Amino acid sequence: MLPLRSASAYVALLSAVLATLPGMAYLGAVAVSLAVSLGWQDMRRVPRAVFAVAVLAMAFAFGRDPGLVEGAAGNMTRLAGLILSVMLLSSVLAGSRDLQRISSSLFSGKPGTRYASLAFGTALVSVPLNFGSVAVVGSLISERIRRSGDSAATRNSTRAVLRGFGVSPIWSPLSISVALTLTLLPSLGGAQLIGLSLPFAMLVLLAGFLWREPESQLATGSADSAGAAAWLRFGGIILGICIGVFLFSHVYQLSYARSVTLSCLAAVIIGWALSLFTGNTPRPPTMANVSNELAIVGGSAFIGSVISAVVLGQVNGDMGLPGWAWPVLAALVPWSFFLAGLAGANPILTGTLIGGILGPAWPPGAVLGLGFAMVTGWGITAFGTPFAANALIMERLTGYPARDASLRWSLVLSLIALSAASAIAVGLTVWLA
Repeated sequence: MLPLRSASAYVALLSAVLATLPGMAYLGAVAVSLAVSLGWQDMRRVPRAVFAVAVLAMAFAFGRDPGLVEGAAGNMTRLAGLILSVMLLSSVLAGSRDLQRISSSLFSGKPGTRYASLAFGTALVSVPLNFGSVAVVGSLISERIRRSGDSAATRNSTRAVLRGFGVSPIWSPLSISVALTLTLLPSLGGAQLIGLSLPFAMLVLLAGFLWREPESQLATGSADSAGAAAWLRFGGIILGICIGVFLFSHVYQLSYARSVTLSCLAAVIIGWALSLFTGNTPRPPTMANVSNELAIVGGSAFIGSVISAVVLGQVNGDMGLPGWAWPVLAALVPWSFFLAGLAGANPILTGTLIGGILGPAWPPGAVLGLGFAMVTGWGITAFGTPFAANALIMERLTGYPARDASLRWSLVLSLIALSAASAIAVGLTVWLA
């Protein structure tokens, strides 16, 4: 079954790459469904529930308007292709010696330096690695707990990793949050959104210094230094992928999600070619273990697409709201992500519903306010709620309960960040409307 599950995932990825060809949306959705079905016995409860609801949404769509299924299948294939390409890139990069040196070097120095290195380093590593960054850096924290036991240093390190990864949905050009937001808000430019969200993400990480446990000011034992060359090579990969995204989306006018998919795949193929040139035969990694991710991403995308299409059909794209209502809605968006995350809802579902329903009706000149509210709410939810994937990964690696590591340890920071995000979104909406 494992080879068939892996093959189904690769078919879904290929369908996303060839999305402009007739029938590829349906082929991708079928491949995602097959990969999820074959891995059903190994899946967690939440992904199962999400995909079961997606099946019900499909039955509803067929009964109401079969045309809804094609749009939802296309959305499912695009986002599944995006997450699969990022996971493929993560799998290829995870074994590199540069990444291992970089991850290990983040632990050296005094407490403040170590926290900054882990927080900002994880934020950078998460651009190409996505959830892989949590697994790579988190495994080092796990090893320290195994050797030396629980301590303020390991708890602060866990805070830093969760927050570092958590802000990546706010600003990372390869994140599914930015890709989905720009897909649902086509009039919003990527540079415009990231130019505003990146400083906010950095301020959130800096504010995290105030919510740490006190620990000894003695420097930790120095890990292997990564060296400038390793950082330059890794940074070059990130820069190359971002340039590819820009070229695909602006020069060739492809959708942002497809641009990210193609750029990540291009980086993987170039890496394999270089490996082959040096005498090593690359082997495509197995994708048999991605059923949970495909169920959540694909299922949420399908559900959100159906619901938003039905709602838009009812209001005909015009909500008829007074002018003062838009700043109020902008203020509520980040909190909606966070509260939905506390209830266990995946941000992909929340984002698809918010962007799909509000996007077409939002005042055209003020769409930056909605986009900013969406990515900031998504990011704060990622590091501040216990059901986020990164929190569950860290719980498995470190033993710290997700309710403590994500919710309790960062609650005040989350509330302040949510308030700031709401205030900025309101200001943008009022100013630009």
